[in-house]
Amino acid sequence: MLIHWYRVSNWLWRHGVPVLPKLMWKLQYLLFNSSVPGSCKIGWGTKFGYGGIGLVIYARSVIGKNCVIGANVTIGGKSGWWEVPVIGDNVEISAGSRIIGPVRIGDNVIIGANTVVVKDVPSNCVVAGIPARIIRRNLSDADFKEMNKPKTRGDNPFPETPGLVK
Repeated sequence: MLIHWYRVSNWLWRHGVPVLPKLMWKLQYLLFNSSVPGSCKIGWGTKFGYGGIGLVIYARSVIGKNCVIGANVTIGGKSGWWEVPVIGDNVEISAGSRIIGPVRIGDNVIIGANTVVVKDVPSNCVVAGIPARIIRRNLSDADFKEMNKPKTRGDNPFPETPGLVK
C-alpha cells in the first residue's frame, strides 16, 4: 500500500506540484509510521514487507528494481556526508536492517535481519551482522532464486516440545 502512495507522491514531485507531495508524506507518516518521500528514487517491482510499516528512506536515496524491503528498515544518510545509499537491483533487505551513509550495494544481494551496513557490498552475496560481513559470495542466479523461494515444512509434523502440557 505504501509503495502506491510513494508512486503518486513521486509523480507529483517530478512534475513540480508544490504542496501535495509534502502533504502525502505527512499523511503516510501518520498512517504507516513510515517516511518515504517522493524525492527518493525507487525502481519498479520493488515491494515493501507488511505494507511498509516503520520504513525510513532518506530523501535522495536510490533503490533499484525488484527489491524487497522488510519492516522497520532504515535507508539513510550520515551526518556530514552529502552522499546517500544507492541500492542495486534484486536486493532483499530483511526486517530491522540499517543501511547508513554513502554506501553502494550491488545487484542480487541479500541483507540479513537486523544487519547494519556501513560499507559497500559487492554484487551476488549475502551479508549479515553488526557491522555487516559477507557470509556468502558469488551467488549464482539459481542460488539466489533457491534462497528466495517460499519454504514449507511439507508433511512433517511439528516437533513436540518436552514438558509441554497438552
